[in-house]
Amino acid sequence: MDILETDAYDKRRKRNMSCALLLSLLPFFLSSALYFYLWTPDLVPSVVSAGVKAAPTLLLAAVVLSWNGGQSVLGVAGGLIFSAVGDCCLVWPELFIHGMGAFAVAHLLYSVTFLSSRYATYSSSSSSSSLNRFLHLVLVIVGGAFYIYLFPFLQKAPNSDLLTPGVGIYFVLITVMAALAIRTGHVATLSGSLIFMVSDASLALQVFKVLPPIEHGHIVVMVTYYLAQLLIAVGDIKAAEDKDDFSKWKRS
Repeated sequence: MDILETDAYDKRRKRNMSCALLLSLLPFFLSSALYFYLWTPDLVPSVVSAGVKAAPTLLLAAVVLSWNGGQSVLGVAGGLIFSAVGDCCLVWPELFIHGMGAFAVAHLLYSVTFLSSRYATYSSSSSSSSLNRFLHLVLVIVGGAFYIYLFPFLQKAPNSDLLTPGVGIYFVLITVMAALAIRTGHVATLSGSLIFMVSDASLALQVFKVLPPIEHGHIVVMVTYYLAQLLIAVGDIKAAEDKDDFSKWKRS
């Protein structure tokens, strides 16, 4: 097989894999559509509503597991599972702190994955180290400024003695996760991490009553949240695929 035939084969294989990935994501898209179709502002918290909310994230975890294998339980798939736990907890306002804890674990698992060798192969060539340092600095400044802005409202919230440090720790974890996503050099992974921060910021502004009630504010939070999880999941699958291609290239 000459170079042209090999190149054509690789392109055809990648195209087939992209189609297969899209098909495997159809349950996620359908369950997300079902969530928005059934959601109403006055919906009473229940096991059913929690299940409908968590279903898209759990289906994403199943897709990552099917593509990347059982080892992803300690990585992105595990993070998605803990995110689904957080989704369920946030259905009941009194379980907000528990939900925040579940999402904190998810960010830890994402961070560990972004440090793995699967992403390291391309990290050095993704962008200059000076640009990475600048982006890290921007993330730290934005995250810190947002927490300082939120601080007075946290002090007024119920359970402020737990919420104030808890939200601070959470912001550190999600900022670290996004910073490590910059290191990966994967557009989907980085985009998903940054959109996750936007989603959480939108949620915090509403939960802690920083802004007056926003019409369709919950929809904004959930659209950005599902999009962020989708991009992180697809980024992880693509990273594993790129790692395999790189390994084959080294052996040839």
